[in-house]
Amino acid sequence: MPQSPMSVEELKRMAATIRCDIIEMVHIAGSGHPGGSLSATDIVTALYFRVMRVDPKNPDWPDRDRFILSKGHACPVWYAALAERGYYDKSHLGTLRQLNSILQGHADMLKTPGVDMTVGSLGQGFSAGLGMALSGKLRKKDYHVWVVIGDGEMQEGAVWEAAMAGAKWKLDNLTTILDLNGLQNDDFVDDIMPIHPVPDKWRAFNWHVIEIDGHNMDEVVSALETAKTIKDKPTIIVAHTVKGKGVSFMENVAAWHGQAPTVEQMDQALAEICQQVGR
Repeated sequence: MPQSPMSVEELKRMAATIRCDIIEMVHIAGSGHPGGSLSATDIVTALYFRVMRVDPKNPDWPDRDRFILSKGHACPVWYAALAERGYYDKSHLGTLRQLNSILQGHADMLKTPGVDMTVGSLGQGFSAGLGMALSGKLRKKDYHVWVVIGDGEMQEGAVWEAAMAGAKWKLDNLTTILDLNGLQNDDFVDDIMPIHPVPDKWRAFNWHVIEIDGHNMDEVVSALETAKTIKDKPTIIVAHTVKGKGVSFMENVAAWHGQAPTVEQMDQALAEICQQVGR
């Protein structure tokens, strides 16, 4: 059954645990995407351990909240959160990207318990989340749909088509969280295709906008809980984050978008993360 919501301090410790899981599983796999997983960790942790209405023992519960990680390459953070939340045993984390594993390189709803939508092609997860929210409205369900998108993903035209539709249908049961870490696969977002001014653009599309520090757990929790109270329009939480957050040599470095740490790098990363929370 749904567990008691964690306190902010408990969420910080869980976020550190999930960051360690990410580092270890990407190292074992020898490939993966640690940078964007680490930047989204505080957001995903707050959702699964405080805000969302879910039941790991009944992942298909019709009245559950839905979550989609539309920036699907960052699935290590999703897999770690699901494991820590009890959807499957943590031993599966060591099988990331292996043949026949339930944890593929991009999340597959037919393989992974707790995954509500297969993701990979940028922009499509966001559109699917909008469809889930519209379905909930039409069927008079009270579940909430949460979608995490990336700032590089905002360059996709499909994002803006869905943004228009969300406002048209007044989907106040839909909250999007933008992981605004400033980097994408090859370089800084501003050097590839600038997306600013981000808050103004979403307001122009008639979304309610909340802007936060995506690594301040108090702000993260407050924004997520506030989003559930907004009526007659969807909400976007613009979360200013740091790619590779928590690991000094990964922070704000584009190369860590999709690169596995060596043994030495893993050991340093784990030590740094543990030190930050006094473990």
